Amino acid sequence: MRLFGLVAVVVSGLFVSCAGRPDYTTVDGVMLGTTLHVVADVRGVSSGELYAAVMELDREAKASMSIFDEGSLLSRLNRNETDTVDRHIAFNLHLADSIGALSDGRYDVTVKPLVEAWGFAGKAAQAHPNIDSILAFVGRDKVHIEGNRLVKSDPRVQLDFNSVAKGYTVDLLAALVERFGAENYIVDIGGEVRCRGVNRQGHPWRIGVETPFDGNMTDGDYLQRRIQLTDGGLATSGNYRRFYLDADGNKVAHTIDPRTGRSIVSRLLSVTVVAPTCAEADALGTMFLAMGADDARAAVDRMPGVKVYFILAGDGDRYEEYVSPAMKPLIME
Repeated sequence: MRLFGLVAVVVSGLFVSCAGRPDYTTVDGVMLGTTLHVVADVRGVSSGELYAAVMELDREAKASMSIFDEGSLLSRLNRNETDTVDRHIAFNLHLADSIGALSDGRYDVTVKPLVEAWGFAGKAAQAHPNIDSILAFVGRDKVHIEGNRLVKSDPRVQLDFNSVAKGYTVDLLAALVERFGAENYIVDIGGEVRCRGVNRQGHPWRIGVETPFDGNMTDGDYLQRRIQLTDGGLATSGNYRRFYLDADGNKVAHTIDPRTGRSIVSRLLSVTVVAPTCAEADALGTMFLAMGADDARAAVDRMPGVKVYFILAGDGDRYEEYVSPAMKPLIME
C-alpha cells in the first residue's frame, strides 16, 4: 500500500449542519500507514464509534493484504506457509486478471520479486538485480485459485497488491459508512477516494489533483486541477514521489514493467482515473502509468467511456494535459 497519496481532498465550509441538510460526521487519522479522512452523514453512531469501526477495518485489511506485515496472509502465501486465500485476496486477484487483460502484460500482480529487487517493497535495492533470473517466476499464468486455495506453478511466485489493495480498502470503507446509514460521504485513504452524494453545502465533492513535480510531498499545496464527483472512486498514480537515482544518476521509479523487469519512466507523470469503484481506478491508474505516454493514449482510445486525466512533461518546466471525453464534465475550470 503506497505510503503517500497523490490526490488532495478539498473540503470547504464550516463543520456545522445547515438547515434542511443532514449532519455530517468527520473522522481523521491514519489508515494503512497513510492519511485517513472521512466525512459522512452517518446515523446513530458517534465519531468515536465510527473511528473504532474504521480501525477494525484497518487491522483486517493489513492482516490480509499487506506485503510490509510479515504476519499477513499475503506474506505467508508468498512464503508458501499456507495456500488458503480469504475473500480479499481472491477478489483482488480476480480484478487484477480483468485489468491485466487490458494491459498487454504491463499490469501483473506477480511483480513483487521485481519490486523488491529495485527497493520498493520494504527492502534495500539490489545494486545490480539479476532481472532475467527473476523474470522466470513472474507472470500471471504462473498462479491461480482453485476453490479457496492458491496454486503456484513455481513456489518462488509472489504477489503484490499495492496497485489495488488501497483502492479496494477505500471501497470497503465506503461500504462501512453506508452500513451506518450514510447517503452522502467522501472517504479518503492516502489520496484515494470514494464518494457519493454531496458535501455540506449541497455541492459535488471537490478533489484536487496535485502538480507532479519530482519530490512534491506537500498535502495539496500545489494543485493542477480539481475534479467534481458525486459518485464513484478516484485514484491517482505517479512516479514523482517514490523514486531514487541510481549510481549513474538514472531515475528508478516504483512502477515496474513486468515484461522487462525494469522501471518505467516516461513523460507521463500523473494518471488520474475515475471509475465505479476505487479498486478499479487504482488498478487502471497503475496500468496506464506502466504503459507510458503513447501506449496509454492508444489504450484510452480503445476504451470508450473511460474517465482519465493525464499530466505529461512538456517543454522545459511546462506540463501538457490530456482529458478523455468522458472525464471532461468532471474537470472544474
